[in-house]
Amino acid sequence: MASVAWSSPDVAVLVTSLAACVTDLMSRRIPNVLTFGASGAALVFWTWTAGLSGFGLGLAGWVVGCALFLPWFILGGMGAGDVKLLAALGAWLGPRDALWLALCAGLAGGVFGVAVSLVTGYFRESVSNLWGLLMFWRVAGVQPLPELTLASARGPRLPYAIPITVGAVTMLWLR
Repeated sequence: MASVAWSSPDVAVLVTSLAACVTDLMSRRIPNVLTFGASGAALVFWTWTAGLSGFGLGLAGWVVGCALFLPWFILGGMGAGDVKLLAALGAWLGPRDALWLALCAGLAGGVFGVAVSLVTGYFRESVSNLWGLLMFWRVAGVQPLPELTLASARGPRLPYAIPITVGAVTMLWLR
C-alpha cells in the first residue's frame, strides 16, 4: 500500500479548514484568531523555510484567496470569515493552488447548496431568487440586491467552511 507524504503546509490547510468547520457549524462564525493566525503562521513558515521568495509566495496565495471570494462578500452572498478562511489557506498553498482551491470549493458549495435547498424544501424559491438576481443585475448592474443578501434573506444558510474544506481535500488529493 502506498503511503501519503503530507507536507507541513498540507497539514496546516487540513487542520485550519477542519477547525473552521467546527466553529462554523457551532456558531455560524469563523473566528479571526483562526484565519489571521493561520495567515500569519503561513507567512512566518514560508519566510523561515524559503526566505523573501517564500514570503512572496505566501502573500500572493493570500491575495489570490482573498480576491476570489471577496466579490461574493461585497455582493452580500458570503460571510467575511469565509473570505478570510480562503485567504489563509491560500497563504499556505500559494497562488496557483489557491485558485484551484477556490474552484473546488465553489463546485462543492454549489452541490451542497442544491442539496440543502432540496432537503429544506427551498429549491423552487432559490431558483426563483437566482433568476430574480440575474434579471436585477441585467437592469441595474452587478450590485447587492438587498432582499437577497445574507443580512436579509430568509432561506437556509450554508456554513461555507464545509465546502471550503471539501474543496481543500479535493484539491490536495488531485494535486
